[in-house]
Amino acid sequence: MPALSPSDIIAVIGAGAMGAGIAQVAAQAGHPVRLYDTRDGAAQAGIDGVRHQLEKRVARGKMAQDEVEAIVARMTPAASLAELADSRLVVEAIVENLEVKRGVFAELEALCGPDTLLTSNTSSLSITSIAAGLARPERVAGLHFFNPAPVMKLVEVISGLATDAEAAETLYATAAAWGKVPVHASSTPGFIVNRVARPFYAEGLRLLQEGAADPATLDALLRQAGGFRMGPFELMDLIGHDVNYAVTRSVFDAYYGDTRFEPSLVQQALVEAGRLGRKSGLGFYDYRQQAQPAAANLAPPVEAELPPLVAEGQLGIIAPLVARAEQAGLEIVYRESVSGQARLRLGGLILALSDGRCATERARDEGLEALVLFDLCLDYGEASAIALTASTGTDDASRDLATALFQRLGLAVAWLTDTPGLVVLRSVAMLANEAADAVLQGVCSAGDGDRAMQAGLNYPRGPLAWADGLGLDFVHRTLTHLQRSYGEERYRASFLLRRKALAEETFHE
Repeated sequence: MPALSPSDIIAVIGAGAMGAGIAQVAAQAGHPVRLYDTRDGAAQAGIDGVRHQLEKRVARGKMAQDEVEAIVARMTPAASLAELADSRLVVEAIVENLEVKRGVFAELEALCGPDTLLTSNTSSLSITSIAAGLARPERVAGLHFFNPAPVMKLVEVISGLATDAEAAETLYATAAAWGKVPVHASSTPGFIVNRVARPFYAEGLRLLQEGAADPATLDALLRQAGGFRMGPFELMDLIGHDVNYAVTRSVFDAYYGDTRFEPSLVQQALVEAGRLGRKSGLGFYDYRQQAQPAAANLAPPVEAELPPLVAEGQLGIIAPLVARAEQAGLEIVYRESVSGQARLRLGGLILALSDGRCATERARDEGLEALVLFDLCLDYGEASAIALTASTGTDDASRDLATALFQRLGLAVAWLTDTPGLVVLRSVAMLANEAADAVLQGVCSAGDGDRAMQAGLNYPRGPLAWADGLGLDFVHRTLTHLQRSYGEERYRASFLLRRKALAEETFHE
C-alpha cells in the first residue's frame, strides 16, 4: 500500500514531549498537522517547544531558519476534537489509561470519516482492547514511536485482532516515508522491543543479585566486550527505575507470571527507596554533585612468562582472538582437538569459550583440573575487555597466567565468580531466545524482530542474526546448560530455536 500523501492532514492528540515530537515528525515530512490537548495552551506550548528544539539545530548549523519556519507553519493548535474531523490519520499520545483511550477513540470514530486511520502511541496497552466496542475496529492500529520521536528511528506498527491488513501496510509505508524504520507487530504484551529487551535488564540484575560482579563492571563488559551502547544498569538509571520496573511488572502480569519476565527484588528495592536513577540523583550509580564516577573492577597488570599458546580444533568465532595473539608476538601452536572442541592451552591450563555451564561443572564433566572460561565478545578482534571465570581447581598461578595472556592481547580483564554463561553470552542467548519465541508466537518476523532491537535500542546486532552467527546449536546448548544450572523455567529454550537448531537451519538466509 502507498504511504499517505504529504497533503493529508495528520492529527496528534496529546501535546506532551511524545505528542509534540510525533507532530514534528509529520510536519517535517510535509504534512499539515493539527495538535490537540485538553489542557489550555498546551498545544501551542508544544508547537513552541518544537520551534525551540529546531532553532537549536539552526544555532549548530544543522538546519536553515527558513526550514524551521516552514515546519512550524504546518503545525496548528486545535481547540477541540471536532477540529480533527477531516484528518486522514490521528495519532493518540495521551495517558496510559485504557478507559480514557477508549473514550477518545469512541469520540474520534463519531467525528472522523470512514477512511481516517485511528492510531495509538501506547507502549503497553492492547490495541485490541482499545478498539473493542467501536463500530469499525479495523481502522484502529498502534503506531508506537520511541522517545524522542524526532530522533529515534523505530516505529512499531501494531495490529490488533481486527486491524485491517491494508491499514497496517499504509501506516508502515507512511512511517517509512517519514524517514523511520517501521516494523510490523501483533498486539501482544510489550509488542517487540519492550518484550524482547526484558532479558537484557533481567540477566544483569540476576548477576548482580548473585554477586557475580558489581554494576560498573557488568556495564563495562556489555559495552566493551558485547558492543552494546550502554550496559543494563546505566540504561535503567537513564530510563528511570519506576518506569523500567513498571514495564517489567506489566509484561510479567500480562503473561500470567511467566518466570522469563519475573521482576527483580533488587530493582524493587531501588523503587521503594526512591532511588530512581538520574532523575532522582541516585540509582545504581550516584549522580549527585561531587560524586565520584564508579569504576569497573578490573584485574591489575600481571607480568608473566607466557608459554606457547596452543590452539586446538576449529576455532570458529574465537579465531580473531588467536590472531590477536599472533599480532602480539606470542608463539602459536595449532593442533587437532582430541576433545572435538575448540580450546586454548597455556602449559597445563585450559581456556575455552563459555557454553552456559559454570567452570567447575565443566571441568568435572570433561575431566580437567585447571579450567578458565572466557566470555563471548561481539568481535574478538575489536573488543577491549573480557570476562573470565575459573574452576575451583584452578590455582592463583594459573589465574595469573590467564590474566597475563588476555592483557597481552590488549584486553582489560574482569574476573567474575564462577557463574554459568558469564555476562555477554547469557545476555545474548536470552535475548535471542525471547526474540525466537516472539517469532514463534506470530508477534513479528525474524527480520522485524532484529530491526526493532537495532533501531529501537541501538543493539550492535539483531539478536536472531547474532544467534545465527554463533550457531543455533551452540545457543540452544547454552540455554539448556543455563536451565540445568538454575533448574528454572526462566531459561527454557524456545521451541522454534530448538527446532531450527535440530534441523541445522537459521533465522535468516
